[in-house]
Amino acid sequence: MKGQNRVMKASLDKNNIPKHIAIIMDGNGRWAQKKGAMRVFGHRNAITAVRESIEGCSELGVDFLTLYAFSTENWSRPKDEIEALMELLVQTMSEETPTMMKNNIRLITIGDVDSLPEKCHQNLKETMRTTAANTGMTLIVALSYSGRWEIQQAVKAIVNKVVNKELEIDAIDQSEIGRHMNTGGIPDPELLIRTSGELRISNFLLWQMAYTELYFTEVLWPDFRKEHLHEAIIAYQNRERRFGKTGEQIKP
Repeated sequence: MKGQNRVMKASLDKNNIPKHIAIIMDGNGRWAQKKGAMRVFGHRNAITAVRESIEGCSELGVDFLTLYAFSTENWSRPKDEIEALMELLVQTMSEETPTMMKNNIRLITIGDVDSLPEKCHQNLKETMRTTAANTGMTLIVALSYSGRWEIQQAVKAIVNKVVNKELEIDAIDQSEIGRHMNTGGIPDPELLIRTSGELRISNFLLWQMAYTELYFTEVLWPDFRKEHLHEAIIAYQNRERRFGKTGEQIKP
């Protein structure tokens, strides 16, 4: 497998690596069920996939990697699963901080992080403070996040500015709206990867993915490795990105 991955990595066009990759990490529960275990077992065994994705993107020079870790809808899951996920998040952030420092990776979060348990929230803030000065890849973790929630928050903020006469209605364009998103100042993802074979975006980065290339794989998230990341990027590089134009218009 390693030899095959080296060949695949060598075939990547280093001049056409996405600057921003987003991943919907799906399939932990089904992975565990296939092994006759509880869903939490799948979450615990997904840490390797997270680590390989971060390292793989960093090695290729990706500027931003966004991981969909916990959606607002996930709060409706069984209480014991949520508690285990939060404890796992705290543990993972603590264990991975030295690796992020070693690889010059900065951590930030998007979503309603104030709704997270206090221990989890404080641990995240500590990791973000520790990695804040790093200048390599930015790792964006989406927690208690949904695209519709984010758009709702942006609308409220813009309306508030208009009411307070800080913003003219005619000044509200797409750039202004984008600045009020959680990802304000961060380029939109060029590639979205979703594991487990599901063919939907599940309320993720709805504003930002207007022209994102979508890549779906049958691989369950705990089994996702660098070679699968490379496969997704090669698929991306084989596509023609037209942004509403014709193929003839974008050809040099």
